[in-house]
Amino acid sequence: MPLKVSDIGEKRLIKRILKKSTKNIFNSSFFDELSIKSMKDDAALINFGDHYLVLTSDILFKSAHFPEEMIPEQMGKKAVTVNVSDLAAMGADPIGIIVSLGLPKNMLLDDFDRLIDGIIDGCFEYEMMLIGGDTNESNELTICGTCLGIVEKDNVLMKSGARDGDVVAITGLLGLAAAGFEVLFNNLELNSASKEVLLSHALHPKAKSKEGILLAKTGSVTSATDITDGLAKEIGELIESNSGKIGITLYEDLLPIPEEVLEVTEKIDKNPLDLILYYGEDFELLLTIDKDIFSQIKDKISLYKIGSVTSSGKMIMVCKDGTKKILEPKGYEHLS
Repeated sequence: MPLKVSDIGEKRLIKRILKKSTKNIFNSSFFDELSIKSMKDDAALINFGDHYLVLTSDILFKSAHFPEEMIPEQMGKKAVTVNVSDLAAMGADPIGIIVSLGLPKNMLLDDFDRLIDGIIDGCFEYEMMLIGGDTNESNELTICGTCLGIVEKDNVLMKSGARDGDVVAITGLLGLAAAGFEVLFNNLELNSASKEVLLSHALHPKAKSKEGILLAKTGSVTSATDITDGLAKEIGELIESNSGKIGITLYEDLLPIPEEVLEVTEKIDKNPLDLILYYGEDFELLLTIDKDIFSQIKDKISLYKIGSVTSSGKMIMVCKDGTKKILEPKGYEHLS
């Protein structure tokens, strides 16, 4: 029986694309060795003198990416945020975004205006411009953003580069968005303060753009990515990007899990680690940092140490009781 794309999933599809595209590499002043390497990263690098232009693209569908409770302004802003998050993972300063829209014929004009307002608001928040796009008819609302940023060559961050002994760190708390979606899907009753925090993270995510730019300038970050598909999957990406020559050990008692997440997982009878490791939508940055400089960095930028880089080639969790278990690099994946 012929294979379908759903038989292999998003990650293997991307590998097939890369295998074909790398056969067509040609000499150009716009592409250097790091540009080719970036084809496997969060964004593409284009040689631009002492800088790289940084390009990324994301496509969002109403049915897959926007819960019913999300209003048009939040949809528009999220489309900007997911793109800027990829730039942040490269240490790039956002410049502008091109947004193409697939619009249902029966979409209300007021909802369209509110959607655009959200896109413009996102551009304002991340100090960049809406510089173009396209519209077409679609069976469901579809938003495709292509974002442009810039970073000095000496500062660019990539998934590869982690070294044995580096500190593994993240820029913020984990699981708040996932818990927020669980509140929505299960119609959970919480106190108003907790509910507000959780729904804000689920419906109004923010990219760690300023943090990514500042961290890149420190020169101490050895690898980086953003946490959109779950912590375990993103850690697996860092290990794979280093050709399996490194491993990463996480410590359960170091994971910054807020009380709001614990409250939700108790109500729905789930292990909070499932939301932290496999759910995604956190939009925090995952970093490996030179251990000798980490303490200096965390005094200037809010960071949480969650583990260390090893030479094991595996992802290992040290549980609170001291036992160890190997984690699989799974998480949210399209077309699976």
